Amino acid sequence: MSEEINYQNNPLHGLNLKSMLIEIVDHYGFEILHAYLYIHSFKTNPSVDSSVKFLKKTKWAREKVEAFYLYKFKNLPKVSSDQFELPPRDRIIPEGQVAGAPCELTLEDAERVREKRESKANEYDKLAGRSSADKDCDSTKPSSQSNDKPWLKPAPKSAWKPQPNASTEATVKGSGVKHLDPWASSRNKLKS
Repeated sequence: MSEEINYQNNPLHGLNLKSMLIEIVDHYGFEILHAYLYIHSFKTNPSVDSSVKFLKKTKWAREKVEAFYLYKFKNLPKVSSDQFELPPRDRIIPEGQVAGAPCELTLEDAERVREKRESKANEYDKLAGRSSADKDCDSTKPSSQSNDKPWLKPAPKSAWKPQPNASTEATVKGSGVKHLDPWASSRNKLKS
């Protein structure tokens, strides 16, 4: 029973990445895209060509932009749980659903969404038993819970320094230059 899957109702069907990005940028601009999607290329080098180049190389960013196109720009209802795991281009849009007018997005709304996500992440971390100090890897003061994470602790300074000795010094053939690498002299002997 091979059932033909119809992707024709998906607005991404037959749409290339550059055309999609031009549509979104013409409507929203790079500043709104960066505020909602947190993709660095929309802020540092805001051009369509450089963004397309980045999105072609980076699957997670491309899927993020495609989902934004479907659910913010085309204003489609959110997908069911069985379609959620699929990439946006592979999702099946039911026959009755049609694209609507683009959502009205502002930088203030983006800031509220960011704060809401941050508070939910902090709540999740508290429930999981993590503290905010565990997130900050640059923290010089290790937390009490970071004993199982040695990379959060500063490394102790070692007083040992390598000292050259006569057995490790080798003279390269004919040059008179001394090297501390004992393997270099053995490789040079094999070449001659």
